[in-house]
Amino acid sequence: MRKPLIVGNWKMNKTSSEARVFLREFAQSHNGSSQAEVVIAPPFTALESVRTALGSSSWIALGAQDLHWEKQGAFTGEISGPMLRDLGCSYVIIGHSERRTLFGERDADVQKKVRAALACGLFPILCVGESLTEREAGQTEVVITNQLSAALDRLTDNDLGTVTIAYEPVWAIGTGRAATTDQAVEVHHSIRTFLSKGWNTGAASAMRVLYGGSVSPQNAALLLNASGIDGALVGGACLNPDSFATIISAAKPKSVH
Repeated sequence: MRKPLIVGNWKMNKTSSEARVFLREFAQSHNGSSQAEVVIAPPFTALESVRTALGSSSWIALGAQDLHWEKQGAFTGEISGPMLRDLGCSYVIIGHSERRTLFGERDADVQKKVRAALACGLFPILCVGESLTEREAGQTEVVITNQLSAALDRLTDNDLGTVTIAYEPVWAIGTGRAATTDQAVEVHHSIRTFLSKGWNTGAASAMRVLYGGSVSPQNAALLLNASGIDGALVGGACLNPDSFATIISAAKPKSVH
């Protein structure tokens, strides 16, 4: 069985004090008896306060929204893998479309970040997705395959077992326009097919593939119960403790085929 993974990406929202308030309210909305693994990825400035608020025995894992590919050095404003590990992070989001489109991250940069995360013992959540123009041109599969090929190049079967893929159609992120279930299932199937051709079938089938892009309490159950969708990378809806708890409750384990 693939245990579903629900990741809350706070993006550039919530101060340290606001993060503590959120976690108190979330604890009242959700009792922790979830069938899903849950990750919260706050801004860098709130990582320490979230770790402290969660405590060492929390059922919620701590994630980061990005990292630099070097362990240290003259990279003003950047954060390294060892720094994230020291703060208690176990996951890191890599290659989010906002990083690609707003900050010019290339496939080569994403590949280096995936390797850096693995080298530091962090679990990468690799984001892939197409723009509206690319979808309308029938290029979805080509675009995503190219992104996967670049980011996962030369990874071993063991490496692959620690990576999670998040399919996030760029045209659905923050727009309120989620992909239909059929659209999401089709892309998830093509991702799984690509992985099974490049790596051991067992490693590929055990890998979790998430959906992201305007996930909400209203559409979560439909998306999360669909074939091949192993969880969600949640944006705006994770900023409200009640809506995030509702999404988590909709996740159920999937059989490995």
